[in-house]
Amino acid sequence: MNGQRLGTIVGLELTQRTRSVAWYVLLGVFALLLVIVTALSFLAWGAAYQPGGAIYSTIVYITLLLVVLVSPTLSGNAINGDRDAATLAPVQITLATTAEILIGKFLAAWITGLAFVAVSVPFLAVATLAGGGEPATIAVSLLVLMFEVGIIAAIGVALSGILSRPLFSVASTYLVVAALVIGTLIAFALVGYSIRSEATSSYRSFEYGEYSGDTFPCMPGEESSDEYPCDEDAEVRCGEWQTSTYEVPRFDRVWWLLAANPFVILADATPTQFDAYGNPNDLFGQIKFGVRAAQQPPDLEQRWDDCAPDLQNDRPTPEEVIDQSAPIWFVGMALQLLLAAGLMWWAWAHTRTPAGRLPSGTRIA
Repeated sequence: MNGQRLGTIVGLELTQRTRSVAWYVLLGVFALLLVIVTALSFLAWGAAYQPGGAIYSTIVYITLLLVVLVSPTLSGNAINGDRDAATLAPVQITLATTAEILIGKFLAAWITGLAFVAVSVPFLAVATLAGGGEPATIAVSLLVLMFEVGIIAAIGVALSGILSRPLFSVASTYLVVAALVIGTLIAFALVGYSIRSEATSSYRSFEYGEYSGDTFPCMPGEESSDEYPCDEDAEVRCGEWQTSTYEVPRFDRVWWLLAANPFVILADATPTQFDAYGNPNDLFGQIKFGVRAAQQPPDLEQRWDDCAPDLQNDRPTPEEVIDQSAPIWFVGMALQLLLAAGLMWWAWAHTRTPAGRLPSGTRIA
């Protein structure tokens, strides 16, 4: 691996990508969309407690969404596009190796995607000045965002080396990205609902029809007051226990299907900010709580007794659920790295020279 040759390939790729007017128009449209999103975020979250975190996380997620929509087009024809234009073969006969060509095109596609992240920086700065969060939240979210841009760039470049037609490679890149973003959610929902367990619910209520007059007997633990008068001497009469059964989905057995989702990785890896009641105050925490709550098994034996003393709500707060559950972001990153590395290796094997066989109709020079 030669750094000078690698730098030359990256420079040529960046020059080719940025010399057209359409590139700057695309960046301008990207910035315009972020202006609209930022304005709407301030309007939507302005009345919330500590709105800065919610505004910041919204802008980061919209940036990731837009990059997911744009990057496949920029990287999905990096190799087969040059082959169709008869500019790949002249590079292959130089001292540049196949690995250097692949890595150079990947780095150029990654830098191109990071340009969109750079466009979002002023808007993220505005959200930060509005109280967007702790330094750790900002740093980790940006690092994960850059990582996901690199993964999408690697997938696009690899598929452009595996498939001979640019249209097919771009479409395949969109399909792979859609499988990570949308397919994981669909699989989580369908598989989770298909795995069910039987739950039992027991219920006993107070027999109000047994009493007459203006007052009712005081329930255990209650005292009579002006606002709620009750008869402390009357006996509490309870009805018979009623039991019913129903089926509940077992998402706790399939939560791992969400591990490779880019939006889940971003939320799960970013440190969460909580309010005084243990509730997350940004989108990172809300999504993280949803994923971590899916890890918790459902209560298959539920019991409700109107005649029992009122108990304090012992349901754990979102902060407690997150603290007591396992993070999955590193598993998702590892899966994405394995996917990208596997596709890059396949592209290297398909692009290396001398080629034993080429698909029919493949242009060489």
